[in-house]
Amino acid sequence: MSILCEDQARMGFRDKKFLGQHGLSIFLEADCRILFDTGPSDVLMANARLFGLDLGRTEWIVVSHGHWDHADGLAALAEAGLRSRLLVHPGVFADRRRQSGEYNGMVMSRAQAAAHFDLRESAAPVRISESVWFLGEVPRENDFEAQTTTFFCIENGQRRPDHLPDDTALAIQTPKGLVVVTGCSHAGVCNICEHARRVTGEDRLHMVVGGFHLLDDSEVVGKSLAYFRARRVDRLYPMHCTALPALARFHAAFGSEKLCAGDVLDIS
Repeated sequence: MSILCEDQARMGFRDKKFLGQHGLSIFLEADCRILFDTGPSDVLMANARLFGLDLGRTEWIVVSHGHWDHADGLAALAEAGLRSRLLVHPGVFADRRRQSGEYNGMVMSRAQAAAHFDLRESAAPVRISESVWFLGEVPRENDFEAQTTTFFCIENGQRRPDHLPDDTALAIQTPKGLVVVTGCSHAGVCNICEHARRVTGEDRLHMVVGGFHLLDDSEVVGKSLAYFRARRVDRLYPMHCTALPALARFHAAFGSEKLCAGDVLDIS
């Protein structure tokens, strides 16, 4: 697993200066090659070159949800001529807004995505390969995650709260249990993990890595920590959209490390 875009960058060398930018993009090599999220720009391509990765070999692009910081790198990939299967929830193309009214969705439209990529849309789980699952729409089942939203979207000319039903993740089956890779966890990282267990039929959680969306609610952080203790997760890597106090609590409880653009992680 190579981190191509993250809010912070790993210190490199004079000839290998990784770039950080608000967003997320991860290149996964399991029994297939998957680009999970694309960050907000062409930063993923600059960092891929430093890794020596040929993104042209990508078999699947998966976008976790329709926010610009996870999806707008698609434009750079299209301009570079990358033609790959693009797997998304149908809701990623929603007209998303901040409270200010500022557009907060992805720039690429459904028609543009279909023109440049082999677009596949599914709200249901999809088995991408023997070991990798796209989790599809994640049920919001616990009583502490994804309860409120500061976002709204425009649908049929009407403004409504946007709880990002398209927010999804990947689950990779390994001999040690599941590796769950999240984009931003608007659905709730614990909800995502429970859904991954149901979809795959694998009870064990080996690793959870990606955006945890734990910002300023200490009660939610505490309940998330309790969940991971109960599930006896081996390795936790909270990244994008995880505030410093939450990172500190995960480090104190689990020894969690903060991954950055330029890092490589062995998921076995």
